[in-house]
Amino acid sequence: MEAAADDRAAGEFLAGIHVGDICDGTVVEVTRSQGVVVALDGFSARPLGVVWPADVSWRWKTAVAVEVGRRITAEVVAVDLDEGRLRLAMTATENPELWAFLTSLHPGEILSGTVAAIERFGVFVALDDGPDHPVFPGVGFITIPELSWRHIDAVSDVVRVGQRVTCEFLQFDDWNGEARLSLRAMQPDPFAVFAEGVTVGQALHGQVTKVVPFGVFVRVADGIEGLVHLRELVEAPVETAEGVHQVGDELTVVVTEIDRERRRLALSPAR
Repeated sequence: MEAAADDRAAGEFLAGIHVGDICDGTVVEVTRSQGVVVALDGFSARPLGVVWPADVSWRWKTAVAVEVGRRITAEVVAVDLDEGRLRLAMTATENPELWAFLTSLHPGEILSGTVAAIERFGVFVALDDGPDHPVFPGVGFITIPELSWRHIDAVSDVVRVGQRVTCEFLQFDDWNGEARLSLRAMQPDPFAVFAEGVTVGQALHGQVTKVVPFGVFVRVADGIEGLVHLRELVEAPVETAEGVHQVGDELTVVVTEIDRERRRLALSPAR
């Protein structure tokens, strides 16, 4: 009976709280997996708040940013009535201007800025609008795949520090407090352009760019490669395409499939 009454009281308390509300409480537990458990002001029966590790701080690790007994102020980011818990974000109150800016952005929105730093894992962009990041050289971040539709050997082949860029906003990375951006979204997709100009059964001339155990890749246009499967290369069964063709070989191939959604092209040798 007591447990049921406690659950009912917790449910009534949580029902009055909404996403975006600011809550105060006291840290009662810090764990590596679940994060920070918080006893909320106004409900002393049991802890109802949890702060995931990613939502504690963009500046410090959890163990440095918070400890048992510490008073915190955090924003409600999710209300789970079934589990009887609130998910809280201390990052929202630690960096309110940056949090407000990032949560105001919408996928597809166009943002401009200046390349602030180039790393092996991507590019930081100092955005024209919004506050600075407390840790990184820019609030905007472009991963390597989002730099270009084409394969690149070096980031410097696409951008350089100090360069002005205009990108599409993809999502709010609440782990790092970043605006994930896409530079390639501002460029025509070469595969889509290519697919509009070819049809299944059309013959194309190309060059072998890669030999893999299950076939060979053939470049048939700038930035466009298709796979010729091993079973299409030879009449007699063989275990690998190595020895059948080499990188640099010229081939005439026929388009057998164009998969626009997955951006894949299937080819067959012209007979």
